Amino acid sequence: MRLLLIICLSLCALSVSSQQYYLFAGTYTSGKSKGIYVFQFNSNNGEVEWVSNTDSSSNPSFLALSPNGNYLYAVNETGREQPGHVSAYAFDRKSGQLSFLNQQLSGGDDPCFITTEPTGKWAVVANYSSGSLSAFPINTNGSLQPYAQLIQHKGSSVNTQRQENAHVHSTFFTPGFQYILAPDLGMDKVMAYRFAAQNSKPLQPATVPFTASVPGSGPRHLDFHPNKKFAYLLEELTGTVKVCTYANGLLTPIQTIATHPSDFKGQPGSADIHVSPDGKFLYASNRGEENNLAIFSIDATTGKLTIVGYQPTGGLQPRNFIIDPTGKYLLVANQKTNNIVVFKREGTTGLLQRTLQQIEVPSPVCLQLLEK
Repeated sequence: MRLLLIICLSLCALSVSSQQYYLFAGTYTSGKSKGIYVFQFNSNNGEVEWVSNTDSSSNPSFLALSPNGNYLYAVNETGREQPGHVSAYAFDRKSGQLSFLNQQLSGGDDPCFITTEPTGKWAVVANYSSGSLSAFPINTNGSLQPYAQLIQHKGSSVNTQRQENAHVHSTFFTPGFQYILAPDLGMDKVMAYRFAAQNSKPLQPATVPFTASVPGSGPRHLDFHPNKKFAYLLEELTGTVKVCTYANGLLTPIQTIATHPSDFKGQPGSADIHVSPDGKFLYASNRGEENNLAIFSIDATTGKLTIVGYQPTGGLQPRNFIIDPTGKYLLVANQKTNNIVVFKREGTTGLLQRTLQQIEVPSPVCLQLLEK
C-alpha cells in the first residue's frame, strides 16, 4: 500500500512538472528592449516568471527552436545600411540562460520569420523587404553556416503602397516536412518548394509552384489543422482567412472568411493565426483599430470556419500569439503597449477569459514555448 502511494505521488509530481515551460519572447530593440527574454510559464495556473534575457541583440523579432530544444535561432530584423542577420544561441535548460554562438547574414533586408526542421540540419528564413528566402545549414554544435541557398521572388500586385514588389512574410514547413510554403504578401501568392534535407541546396520548386490569393489580399502566415488535411492562410491586407484543403504541397481554397465584423470600416491589419491543439477552434490576431483575436469554430468534416466572437487582447498592436500544448492558455504579445497577456481558454466554446497574469516586455513580437 505504501509503495502504491509513493508511485501515485511520483506520477502526480511528474504530471505537474510536465506542465512547466520556458517562454521565449522576441522583441524590437528600438526602445528599452535588450533582445530576447526568457520566462517560466506554468500551464497548471497560467503564472509567468522572468528567468533571463540577452544583454544586447538587434531586433530579434522572430524566433525558432532546434528540435531538441538546445538551441534558439533569431532573425535580426534590420535592413539597408544594416543588412539583415540570423543569430544562433545555445540554451541551458537548467539555468534558463542563452549563450550567443554566432551570426550570419540573412541574404536580404528585414528578415521576419525563421523555422527549423526535425533533422536539426537546416533553418529557413524569410527576408521581407528583399522578397527572398534563404536556407542555412546548421552545425552539430548549433551554430549557423552561411546560407547555402537564396531564392529571390519577383512580382507585385494591386496595392501600390504595400505590394510594390515581392515581400516574403513567412516560411512554413508542411506536415511531414516535405515542402516549404512561403506566403508572399507582395505577390499575392503562396509559393511552394519541395524540401530535401540531404541536398546541399534543399529547396526546389514544387510541381505546382504556387497558390494565388485574391489580388490585394496580402498572404502573411498560415497554420495546419492537427489532422493535416486542412490549412488556414491569414491574409493581412484584407483581414481574411483562406481555408484550404492540403495534400502533397498543394493548397486548394474552399472558403474565405473575414477576421472582423461585417460592419467594420477600418483598415484590416491581420498578424498571426493558430489552430487549437484539439483542432476545434482557430484564432487570428488583428492589429490597427481592432486589437483583438477573432475566434472561429472549425467544422470537423469540412474544415470550414464559423465566427464565434472577438476577444480584445489587453493591449495595442497584437502580433504573434501562442496556445500552450495543453490548450488551457493563450498568450498574446502586444507590441505597442509592451505587454504579454495570458488568457484562459475554454475548451468547449473556444472563448477566452483574461487572467490576472500579464508580463511587461518592451515591444514583444514573437512567442515560443519549450517544455522544461
